[in-house]
Amino acid sequence: MPTYTGISSEAFRHPLDRQAEETLRSVPGFDLVARKFVEFFSERPQFVYQMGNSIQVGPRQYSTIYGIFRECVRDLDIYPEPLLFISQTPEANAGAIGEERPFIILNSGLLDLLNEVEIRAVIAHELGHLKCGHTTLTQMAIWALRTINYIGNATFGFSNLLSSGLILAFYEWSRKAELSADRAALLVIDDLNPVMNKMMKLSGGSMRYVNEASLDEFIRQSERYQELDQDGLNQVYKFLLYNGGQGWFVTHPFTVERVYHLRNWATSEEYGQIRRGNYQRKGASGAVNVPSEAPVDDVEALRRQLEELQAEINRFRSRSQDP
Repeated sequence: MPTYTGISSEAFRHPLDRQAEETLRSVPGFDLVARKFVEFFSERPQFVYQMGNSIQVGPRQYSTIYGIFRECVRDLDIYPEPLLFISQTPEANAGAIGEERPFIILNSGLLDLLNEVEIRAVIAHELGHLKCGHTTLTQMAIWALRTINYIGNATFGFSNLLSSGLILAFYEWSRKAELSADRAALLVIDDLNPVMNKMMKLSGGSMRYVNEASLDEFIRQSERYQELDQDGLNQVYKFLLYNGGQGWFVTHPFTVERVYHLRNWATSEEYGQIRRGNYQRKGASGAVNVPSEAPVDDVEALRRQLEELQAEINRFRSRSQDP
């Protein structure tokens, strides 16, 4: 499998990812959320949680998975090496978290559903998120949503964030970021079918009936899904389904849409040039740059953040209970 020494994330980043990030940054309220995120958020508790509740992968722990992981890290030229955890979770899923101490989590359900090539595609996808610098924006979105949902507009100066469209912009960017990570998976695997097969299994895969699933039919389904746009009403429904029409926002593009975008890129001159070694090298900036002050004492800073956050929550509760 190919190794892309010195490759920059800008070499494979999807233009819709770039465009969605630019839109997100321009929405009123983004700078406020960025400042408050840096002030109140710490990735350390998430790292501590994984260390306490998951299995850290290494040379003597899930050695096969660790070998695949190390090869993917090498192929995408990621340094320093992130950590990898296996979580006992039946849902076939994975995630990438952190910037100062980045790590990837693979759910055990995913390991049971996919073969080794498909697992490699998942790992490369998550490493693509880290390579592109997606994790800071992703965590910022999660933090902002939880804060707004729990405390409302009464604190942190978050008034009118929902009406400003910031949350909508966060979700739109999150979906487009997946397209860049899918490209990272294709670069590492260097074969489109296993990547698409992985997508199909994550959409509705079954260990019992896996031999009856047809990738060709799934590809045809993705083409039929694109044809739905010929009816303007279907386009409206798609937008609503993505953006709260079912009571929640969708963080990932529908899988058949991801298949469509990746198939187009696999036949592009851009992809061909990268495979031939003609790609942008490191030096381009990542997907996000949130300024932060120099750390003081980590433990003391985290304690103060938690105390301030709890004080805000208590004040909000007191106000909500007033007659």
